[in-house]
Amino acid sequence: MKRPRIGSLALASTLALGAGLALGLGLAGCAHAPVPDVPALVGGAPAGEAGRVVVIAIANPVGELPLSSGSTPGLYSKKPGYVVGTRADEVLAAVAQAHGLRPLDSWPIRALGVHCATFLIPDGASRDAVLAALARDPRVALAQPLNEFDTLAAPASLSAPAPAVPVPAKGPESLYNDPYFPLQRGLLALGVPQAHRCARGDGVRVAVIDTGVDTAHQDLAGTAADTANFVDRDGARFQRDRHGTEVAGVIAARPDNATGIVGIAPGARLLALKACWERADGASTCNSFTLSQALAAAIDRGAQVINLSLGGPADELLTQLLRVALAHGTVIVGAVPPGGARDGFPLGVPGVIAVQDGATPASTTQGPLGAPAREVLTLMPGGRYDFASGTSMAAAQVSGIAALLLQHHPRLDGSRIEQLLRDSRGGDTLAQVNACRALEALEPGCGCSAVR
Repeated sequence: MKRPRIGSLALASTLALGAGLALGLGLAGCAHAPVPDVPALVGGAPAGEAGRVVVIAIANPVGELPLSSGSTPGLYSKKPGYVVGTRADEVLAAVAQAHGLRPLDSWPIRALGVHCATFLIPDGASRDAVLAALARDPRVALAQPLNEFDTLAAPASLSAPAPAVPVPAKGPESLYNDPYFPLQRGLLALGVPQAHRCARGDGVRVAVIDTGVDTAHQDLAGTAADTANFVDRDGARFQRDRHGTEVAGVIAARPDNATGIVGIAPGARLLALKACWERADGASTCNSFTLSQALAAAIDRGAQVINLSLGGPADELLTQLLRVALAHGTVIVGAVPPGGARDGFPLGVPGVIAVQDGATPASTTQGPLGAPAREVLTLMPGGRYDFASGTSMAAAQVSGIAALLLQHHPRLDGSRIEQLLRDSRGGDTLAQVNACRALEALEPGCGCSAVR
């Protein structure tokens, strides 16, 4: 998958931490141009060196930038060309020289009016000390570590069996012609088949910020409005990634096509934005570099729901982006990590909807929402199907239900949707939400609860 070049950072040769270190980092959402003599970059950092990398943001106000009519079409090209101003180039070069930093990669963020770059700190230097010095530098708008985040799927072998759910009297096979629907017990628990009488999420733009997605899967045909890869240029790898395909399948798998499974919001338009890469152990990792670009893209592309089935430490750059998205009314859904901590990213940002395993008792009226997280049948790359577990799947289900609610009421924000879903639990002792009851609260004439 070819990624567009939308900006450039030409650091002056006075940076010269080695001959010819003038840097043309054309990173649009994605095209990387690493500095000579630096190993290949993974997520804006040399492999294994993330602990020695800092992220710096310099003011790059949209109003001060030239509009480039010749900018390369791509992720940001549907708005006036967003490029790196000359002053931002100069300031970054001066900051890097003053602090002895080695430039790695860079990217502009329209939503924040900044230009960001990753830098390698000097050998033997303390990253905390470098960050403290950068924080005192008035030219720097933001300086932070390059944080890492993990997706929140659990190995199927570690999952407990899904709780029993009553089957409609007519039998689930009568509701859809999809052969694996009878195995989707979680959909019945969430009231999704009934809710589909009123809404299927038609036209709602849902950003899946995750690994890549098998958009060619027979149960996702026609659902992807756009894709972008912020990790690498490997289009084949994008289509083979598992976690993002699992999440996308839960949200948007097409029903009644006599194939596979049923998605919660099959009418939704997916933005498949790859910000995470699969590791050798099967888990997936993202970082501040890739996630900030994906979030900026989701904002620029008008995502109404952003699904973040991942978690990690608090991150100021990512927090600022979520605040912008929330201020625009975007619904943001995150997964509760093992252990239940909610002080990191993204759940530590007020306004993000937290989702846990729906089999967990609802401890407080304001605790996380719940959805099935054990043995959820979904899509796998290569046209396959399998069960997946973890709060990644629970978050995806709530994102799908949010899309159902937004179909008829596109101005709903996250706080209103969260309250509707909280109320939909109907006094149950479990945290699990109900799509049908939430829809009926919005549309009393829907009558979905009468469907059997």
